Amino acid sequence: MSDDESTRPSRTIPLAGVIGMPVAHSRSPRLHGHWLARYGIPGHYVPLHVLPEHLAEVLRILPRAGFVGVNVTIPHKEAALTLADVVTDRAALIGAANTLIFRPDGKIHADNTDGYGFIANLRQNAPDWNPAIGPAAILGAGGAARAVVASLLDSGVQELRITNRTRIRSEQIKAEFGARIVVYDWAQAGNMLDGAATVVNATSLGMDGKQPLRVPLDALDPDALVTDLVYTPLDTPFLSEARARGCTTVDGLGMLLHQAAPGFERWFGTRPEIDQAARDAALS
Repeated sequence: MSDDESTRPSRTIPLAGVIGMPVAHSRSPRLHGHWLARYGIPGHYVPLHVLPEHLAEVLRILPRAGFVGVNVTIPHKEAALTLADVVTDRAALIGAANTLIFRPDGKIHADNTDGYGFIANLRQNAPDWNPAIGPAAILGAGGAARAVVASLLDSGVQELRITNRTRIRSEQIKAEFGARIVVYDWAQAGNMLDGAATVVNATSLGMDGKQPLRVPLDALDPDALVTDLVYTPLDTPFLSEARARGCTTVDGLGMLLHQAAPGFERWFGTRPEIDQAARDAALS
């Protein structure tokens, strides 16, 4: 090795990843790996299985190991928000973080791009969708549902109906998001769909390995747009039945793709394109 080579500063390869428990099933490493290769970026994106009791320690150590940021998934989204030094307004409103940026000054910046990803998916795959033409109906009141609620209200929905198997969670959302929220009992979920222009399954029901979503769809308006946050399987029974009733349907994979793009841009400096190649990579 020459003197020049020995004294030349080494180039740091940026690292990012997804923190969860479990996390081996995540499609994010395939997606980000595709984008890194596509844009010729010398970086890596890895899955990180982290126990809740280790989360705070891990988040403080990762920047020292060359990490520029991470995505956060179940069960760490709420805890990650409390551990951040800087929190965006939308992450604070939703009460959870899914994207962390490790800043050069050592501070952890928390954001939530789930709502952005949800709306961007609908805009891309149902360009004629108009959120203001009628009520929205949401099944579920967990973290993902909160992001959907915030984004739909921001997009112009005037009435947002919500139901959850545990009613108190729906009531909490109404208390936080205001008068445009109307809470329904889970037993009345089918009735909630009557007249709804936008219908969203924000539960895990219908996902591979989970219980089926048993909500009668008889009241669905054929002009409604129906979407499912579940993307395993890609075409859920919920979407299949809604489509058979004449509805426009949008699968949940696009939300995963679109919510990932802002983080990738912050970490690696390039805004990735959401196209068929990205979908294929996530599904591979």
